[in-house]
Amino acid sequence: MLAIVSLLPGCATAPLVQGGGLSSYDGLKPSDGKVTKSRLQVRKEQLAAAKTINIAPTVFPPNVAPTLSNEQRVLVANAVNRALCVSLSDRYKVVTPDVAADITVRAAVTRATETDEVAAGISAATSIGVSFVDTSVPIPVPRIPIGLGDLSIEAEAVDRSGKQQAAMVWGRGATAFFSTPRASKASDAYDLAGAFGDDFANLLNKGESPFEGVGIDIPSWDKIGSKMGLAPKYAACENYGRAPGIAGLVGGKLGLPPEWTDDGPKVARKP
Repeated sequence: MLAIVSLLPGCATAPLVQGGGLSSYDGLKPSDGKVTKSRLQVRKEQLAAAKTINIAPTVFPPNVAPTLSNEQRVLVANAVNRALCVSLSDRYKVVTPDVAADITVRAAVTRATETDEVAAGISAATSIGVSFVDTSVPIPVPRIPIGLGDLSIEAEAVDRSGKQQAAMVWGRGATAFFSTPRASKASDAYDLAGAFGDDFANLLNKGESPFEGVGIDIPSWDKIGSKMGLAPKYAACENYGRAPGIAGLVGGKLGLPPEWTDDGPKVARKP
């Protein structure tokens, strides 16, 4: 079994899919990370002058991922907005979409492949089983590299006049060693949505590619608190619901679907 698994690819293919939703694709240049592909452009000086920012609802058309349910698409789109809101709070004052801001962020999912629920469930069960083995050192257990999901998103930041100040076409696939296996078709898309939100926010916060340089980013206390399910820095971020926090971490370890631990956007919550 191990010999067969070792011959399989350890990460999902992550093509960059241009959806046609950006106001302009001019000037986009390749800027790839270790596991991420992207094309981007950014006007650093113009962004540095901005103080306020709002985030339009992320678009996730049904035809992009027809095998995912509407609930799952809403959860993934909301994960994008939540990650953007929390990370952008480190640099900008985030206001609600109905309030005019110096910069408006617009994003759309252009590709999302489903996670193989059976393979992810077996991987999670195997990891739990190994954790009970009496050893002196932890045993890393990679996922079964079958049915790994991937995600592609395009996004832009426009100023008050509608002029594009930054744009990115982004793609990343789940990996056997670093992606959490959960028994849900939307599992990998959900996790990757948060990764995209962090990457695009870093592009706007710093005015440069998040994949260049060797510096280590230390998250702010506000960001750490928000990731753990505490109140966000700005009330506008409450619209996306709070992160699952400890429940999400435990659920991930147990291989539970993100639909079970994440309540989604505030407006979608049941009374």
